[in-house]
Amino acid sequence: MTENAARDADKEKLSRRKMALGRNWDAWPDYEAAEAGLHDYWYPVLWGRKVKKKPVAVRLCGKNLFVMRDQDGNIRALHDRCPHRGVKISLGKQWWPGTISCPYHGWTFDLKTGDVAAVITDGPDSRICGNAAVQTYPARERHGLIWIYMGLGKPHALEDQLPEELINPPKYALGGRIEDRSGNWRFYAENGFDEGHAKYLHRTSIWRIFKVMPTWNKIHIKKQGRWLYRVEDERYWEAEFPGVGKWTNKRWWKIMPKHKQGKFLGNTGGAKRNNPYIESRNFPGFASLSMPGVLRIVYPSFIHYEFYVPIDANHTKYVGLMFQFKGGLSKWLFYLWYLGGIRWMFHGNFSGQDHWMVAETNAPPERLYRPDVSLMEWRKLFSQPHPIRGDELDDDNPEQPVRVLSGGEKP
Repeated sequence: MTENAARDADKEKLSRRKMALGRNWDAWPDYEAAEAGLHDYWYPVLWGRKVKKKPVAVRLCGKNLFVMRDQDGNIRALHDRCPHRGVKISLGKQWWPGTISCPYHGWTFDLKTGDVAAVITDGPDSRICGNAAVQTYPARERHGLIWIYMGLGKPHALEDQLPEELINPPKYALGGRIEDRSGNWRFYAENGFDEGHAKYLHRTSIWRIFKVMPTWNKIHIKKQGRWLYRVEDERYWEAEFPGVGKWTNKRWWKIMPKHKQGKFLGNTGGAKRNNPYIESRNFPGFASLSMPGVLRIVYPSFIHYEFYVPIDANHTKYVGLMFQFKGGLSKWLFYLWYLGGIRWMFHGNFSGQDHWMVAETNAPPERLYRPDVSLMEWRKLFSQPHPIRGDELDDDNPEQPVRVLSGGEKP
């Protein structure tokens, strides 16, 4: 090889390396294709108390669906488009138990099977009956939420996908917020697991107003089962930046953590007391992320979850849940604490800052930096066979590959 050829080869290698570091998404083709969401997962979509016998329209993974209860109180989810003329079935009414009728011509669908059971304007002998149907989707109610399975085959158990500590938890109190937000679901997942923004963007949040935030941390990512954990290695409270000046988040009114007085939980710092159930889980890190976009933030007395549910390529349903694993009086004190201000401070002001930045994110192109190791490890999951429960694989439960939903139907 000539000197010029060797130089050209080195330039090509450097070019590929820079590309892989994130100037565009050629290094993560499966990730780029998943803009509208992923198949074969359960997604929380709304509170169960909001679903009665009147259909509720839901958009999920680029598809229009509706959810309602049948005469026995069971949750049913169906594709929200009449095959006749494309009218939304959710605009119709339930004239007979276990059915829903399109408002246009009275095509009537069985809520359980999706089959056309009757066509009011075509008489009892309509040939459409038994020859037309709409897609149904498995739906379940758990922890007060309605979950819908976006897949065409037999679904895995919802319990196989829940965070392990939520499968059979002890007594608990739950506070949460569900709202539709602008921005792609992948950017919300990246933001939630991102190390860098938490120290800078959220330093002004009401939730952190009396707590000192480090200037920056050194971290590594640990994969355990189906979860990625963000593990802190070093913490820096202030720094001198050459030619610029000093940066610190310390203020006279902010409280510095007193590590020596408490136990370490999730590699994040000390607390005088940790919730026994949370401590028993032995989480390797404070923040963890799993498919299909579930963030878990571990605090000494509660766990905060964020489910980034894809509505379509440009919108995300934010499902923020705060679990405290206590009963009795502590449960009611939690509700007072949550509804009295924490709901607004945490699920409003704090996560509202995330909404602001995700809505403004315009990538690729992009130029990644050292703290983006969390983002890069997350993207790598999309090109790997992904188990639902990585810690319980056996011969009867083989690894299930990620299946991509790209695009979706037109709004």
